[in-house]
Amino acid sequence: MRDQARVVIIGGGIAGCSALYHLTQEGWADVMLIERDELTSGTTWHSAAQVTNFGMTQTMIGLKSHSIKLYKELRDDPDYPVGYNHGDGGIRLANTPEQMDGYRHFASVAAGMGVDFEVIDAEECARRHPLISTDNLLGGLWDPSDGHIDPAQLCQALARRARLAGAEVNRHTPVTGLTQHADHTWTVHTEKGDVKAEIVVNAGGYRCNEIGAMMGVQHPVASMEHQYFLTEDIPAIAEAGHRIPLLRCPISDYYSRQEKGGLLLGFYEQDCRTWGMDGIDPKFTNDLCPDDLDRVTDVLEGAFARMPVLMETGIRSIVNGPITYTIDGAPLVGPIPGKRNAFCIIGLRAGLGEGGGHGWLLAQQIVHGEAEYDTWVIDPRRFTGHASVELTALKAIEDYQNEFRFHFPHEHRPAGRPMKTTPLTPVLAAEGAHFGTVNGWERLDYIAPTPDFTETLGFRFNEVHALTAAEVAHVSTGVGMTEVSGFNRFELTGRDVHSFLDRMTCGRIPTKEGRVGLAYLLNHHGGLKGEATLANLPASDRGPARVWYGSAAASEYHDMDWLTQHVLPDEDVQIRSLTNTHTILVLAGPKSRDVLQAAARGDWSRAAFPWLSVRECHIGIAPATVLGVSFSGELAYEIHVPNQSLYAAYLAMRKAGEAHGLTLFGARAVDSMRMEKGFLHWKADILTEFTPFETGLDRFVKMDKGDFIGKAALQAQHATGLRRKLVCLRIDTTDAPAQGGASVRNRDAIVGTVTSGDWGHRTGLNLAYAFVTPEIAETGSRLTVDILGQQIAAQVIDPSPFDPDHSRMRS
Repeated sequence: MRDQARVVIIGGGIAGCSALYHLTQEGWADVMLIERDELTSGTTWHSAAQVTNFGMTQTMIGLKSHSIKLYKELRDDPDYPVGYNHGDGGIRLANTPEQMDGYRHFASVAAGMGVDFEVIDAEECARRHPLISTDNLLGGLWDPSDGHIDPAQLCQALARRARLAGAEVNRHTPVTGLTQHADHTWTVHTEKGDVKAEIVVNAGGYRCNEIGAMMGVQHPVASMEHQYFLTEDIPAIAEAGHRIPLLRCPISDYYSRQEKGGLLLGFYEQDCRTWGMDGIDPKFTNDLCPDDLDRVTDVLEGAFARMPVLMETGIRSIVNGPITYTIDGAPLVGPIPGKRNAFCIIGLRAGLGEGGGHGWLLAQQIVHGEAEYDTWVIDPRRFTGHASVELTALKAIEDYQNEFRFHFPHEHRPAGRPMKTTPLTPVLAAEGAHFGTVNGWERLDYIAPTPDFTETLGFRFNEVHALTAAEVAHVSTGVGMTEVSGFNRFELTGRDVHSFLDRMTCGRIPTKEGRVGLAYLLNHHGGLKGEATLANLPASDRGPARVWYGSAAASEYHDMDWLTQHVLPDEDVQIRSLTNTHTILVLAGPKSRDVLQAAARGDWSRAAFPWLSVRECHIGIAPATVLGVSFSGELAYEIHVPNQSLYAAYLAMRKAGEAHGLTLFGARAVDSMRMEKGFLHWKADILTEFTPFETGLDRFVKMDKGDFIGKAALQAQHATGLRRKLVCLRIDTTDAPAQGGASVRNRDAIVGTVTSGDWGHRTGLNLAYAFVTPEIAETGSRLTVDILGQQIAAQVIDPSPFDPDHSRMRS
């Protein structure tokens, strides 16, 4: 074993082998994999190993497409062919119209990535899968690329290719510790000696938190016992004359695929069980949990009803082994929060099917600093301080119980709630608030009219549409208030704060005391890394002169890592998080200044406190910091209050608002209004894949300023031209909004992808933002958007169809 390597990967399952191979494909040969036992001796060896192209985002579809392409190449390698049944086809069943709508949407998402899914009816499902009944069935989604692969052969093939490219694989080498040095390099301690490494990758599977503990971190990964069994031969399979397609059934919570002359049948029972919560036996390797078929009796009954042939079929063998889950079911692939030169590729619930793509995207991040797709959907930093293993276990159980039931728009499932609250959460609940969640925070979504009000979840406009319209109308004609919990807020101090921020952002930053500005941070490829509101606070009894940096609630760890990693050794810059100590009350509408004037001493006139101002004050008796900014397009104020004073501020605002008809509004209303203003959402419309020029943020870029991160890449883009352009679309339907990922077409050709969509209640327009090819980005271009299987007419319109000169929020 070498005593040094540029990258050391810990773990020899599909995650580690894929990462190792793809690092060599990116040109890094000085890489090493260390495995405590044999390769594939963890979850990988007993995986059912299905390989589908299905995904609910374009990133997930893209990494699965990469996996399939790679696996076909490995299958056809004459020197070391891998057993891969590709193209058996697969069906995801549905028995509700809402599920069928979802499949139509996901087919549109896939089409934008060059993947063809087909939505089929119940009779066609039965024609393609002769073992199933059509009782209680509406139809399904057909994936022609579905199949399965041999897990051990796949990992050995990847390791073999990595070795041929110069990588080293060390088996039977337990890692005993990790030490990080002042220069951010690592020493990996093993039973066979130490290895010096520039970068360490945790690919530890269900032992990932044992490795995490060596780094001083805990990952939101928990394991679930998962059972499947192999049947005896079934004559109907031989009689079919073709391989039986894979089946995934959200109706009865099971899946099946052909295994030789029988079936492999797997279960997602409601009486499920976590595994390894109190530690894992060091000897648990190439091992299984005890069989427990009693637990899956209810699921098995559903499988019998769907596939009656099972009632006449015997069981040949049973497998019960651990599989890993995260809080939202998606893996953790990327930088480990709070650490330098540390990455992970863990929580791979569907590791064999997706693992080729996960290793590919991780290798790009390690080598180039960014992947070719925006990887936020799998970024480890999307969860913050609330992400304990205990919470993860609750969400893992919930995900397991709903394995094949996708999330609907605006669906916030109940497990692990409430996790993060403010003093106003019960107060707002008493007012009728319905809450969603953002990074674990309970956030006001809308005000329900009655205690028994329920929302019909789906992809079409529903009962909340009218409630949102009423909230928007009240804000636009009077005044409304909402709470924005979990908003990311950093306080920056030090003599070099402004020069540091100038280097980190692509535009002019506010330097005058009492002023606020919007800034964009780029990566070194010119892609949009972050969006931040910067507010210059003068010295006061609350602290020295400082800058408040505000960004999206989910960006807390992401932005902190990006900022701290770019502070130079000789710069005087300190960064302190106030994210969990303060909450925002937003006051919006033409009467909002009147309410603020009644609640706080001082002159709040337009002359004394114009748009883009910041001031410290008291709201009643509560200390507060007020920013004159708006995400709604109305005259509005962000009132930042320490959590211990939040209730006092709320009471003062409600009292001051009585004379002006103050009411509450929620996030649904905010999203409608921001769409009409052309205001973008981070990680919906603002993505690392695109530059500010492509995103329509040219006005925030100042190429004539000094050097800043991403400037050279933007200069290069001037020569090569734009690849895509973000446009605003007016869509000609009142039935449903466009959902993120939906395909945009120019005649029959796919020319773009929707990033977000909603109804604009002030304009009466169904609006969407979409990245499209530059040649059809001009205002007036007529296109279509694939909404739930229908090609709906759409037209490119000018951004900010409501109050385009911003006169209302400047008033």
